[in-house]
Amino acid sequence: MIATIVANLLRFVVLVALQVIVLDHLDVANGWLVPYLYVLFLLMLPFELPAWSLLLAGGAMGGLMDLLSDTPGMHTTACLVMMYVRGIWQRLIAPREGYEYGMRPDVQHMGLSWTLTYAGVLVLVHHLWLFFFELHRFDRAGGTLLRAVGSATFTLVLVLLAQFLMRTDRRARA
Repeated sequence: MIATIVANLLRFVVLVALQVIVLDHLDVANGWLVPYLYVLFLLMLPFELPAWSLLLAGGAMGGLMDLLSDTPGMHTTACLVMMYVRGIWQRLIAPREGYEYGMRPDVQHMGLSWTLTYAGVLVLVHHLWLFFFELHRFDRAGGTLLRAVGSATFTLVLVLLAQFLMRTDRRARA
């Protein structure tokens, strides 16, 4: 239990630092692809957490990103929406026998296809909310939709890459 809390706190600090120091300064495809890797922290929170703690974690992560990125409320609302949808989505794509205690929502435990489905939808929800909330109007909906889908795809690739890099091989340790 303590190891899980420490691992999540460490992941929180590393992902926020990586986002603020490196990824926020990337200019990929003239601003059409904006990676928000910090959502990996929210995606990898344990299945057993109650809804109120997921919303609290989403609010804390989004609030910190807003504070560090000078974007009042945009990341907070996007993270809260993503965490609200996570509970519903997690139940919809649950395995037939349900989630086992201690199972983590990552590639190593759930497999690539489940992770792509789980993370893909949640990252897309986050990015759609964030980009449309940033614009505050729908007259440029086509361009905003394209930018959100492109950025979500780019973020999803980074999420999968980070999960493969963080992957621990249990057989090598035994």
